[in-house]
Amino acid sequence: MPIFTAPDGTALAYHVRGEGEPLVVLPGGPMRASRYLGDLGGLAAHRRLILLDLRGTGGSAAPADPATYRCDRQVEDVEALRVHLGLERMDLLAHSAGGSLAMLYAARHPRQVARLVLVTAIPWALGRPATPEERIAAARLRANEPWFATAFPAFEAWLTGRDDVDVDFAAVDAFFYGRWDDTARAHAAADEQTDEDAAGRFHDPAAYDPPALRAALARVDAPVLVLAGEVDGGPRPALARIVADAFPHAEFAVQPGAAHYPWLDDPRWFTSRTEAFLAGTGAPRPTAGRG
Repeated sequence: MPIFTAPDGTALAYHVRGEGEPLVVLPGGPMRASRYLGDLGGLAAHRRLILLDLRGTGGSAAPADPATYRCDRQVEDVEALRVHLGLERMDLLAHSAGGSLAMLYAARHPRQVARLVLVTAIPWALGRPATPEERIAAARLRANEPWFATAFPAFEAWLTGRDDVDVDFAAVDAFFYGRWDDTARAHAAADEQTDEDAAGRFHDPAAYDPPALRAALARVDAPVLVLAGEVDGGPRPALARIVADAFPHAEFAVQPGAAHYPWLDDPRWFTSRTEAFLAGTGAPRPTAGRG
C-alpha cells in the first residue's frame, strides 16, 4: 500500500488496481474508505486505478487537526497525490460525496485536470443537497419491487426522522442499488470503514462558497462527464444535471436502471460509457448486461 505525505504532514495511503493510464479516484461516503469501489465494475481492465483513502480512512492516518476533514481543506491532499505520482495533468473520477472534493479541486487547480468523471455526485458544493422529498420520490419508483412494501416504511422513517418506526437499515440499503441481488447485498453488508466524526465535518457549510465555485468552474476547460443513475435518489438525474450545467464542457449521462452504485448495477454499461469518455472517443451506445 503506497504512502505519501500531505502538506500538513499527514500520511495518506492509496491503492492501485489494474494497468494502463492512471485514473485517480476519490471515494464518497463522505469519508468512506476506498475499498467499497472495488475495480469500478471492471474499469481496472482499461485504466490503472489510483484509489485514494482520504485522511482518517482506510490506510491513511488521522490528522492532528480534525478541522482538516472539511472538504475544502482536503483539496491539497489531492494535489499532493498528483505531485507524488509525477503527473503533469491527471484524469480524475469521483463518486458521490467525493464529487464535491473533485469540484473544489478542479476550481483551484484547473490546469491539472485532464478529464473529470463525476458519478452520482450530489452538488453539495454548489449549495444544493438532495432533499428527503427527492429521495422519497425516487424510492417510489421502485414500487413494483418485491421488497418495496417492507423496505419503504423504513426508508421513509430514516429520512423523516420518525421515532415511531424502528429503522431496519438493511431494508434502507436496497434503495441505493438498481438491482437488489446477491452482489448488491454483499456490497451493502461488507464491513467498510467510514469515519463518522470526519463525515460530520466534511460537508461543513463553511467549506463551500457556491457563487464563487460556479464562477471558477465556468472557467474549467477540461471535458467533464456527469453520470447519474436513473432510479438514484441522491442525486436524482435532475439534480445531477445541475453539476453538469456548472461546467462549460460537460456531458451528461443517465445510466438506465441504475441507482447510487452504477458500476454494480450494470458493469458493462458503466465501464463502456466511462472508458469511452476517458479515451475521448465519444459516447458509445452501451449494451445492457450484467457484466
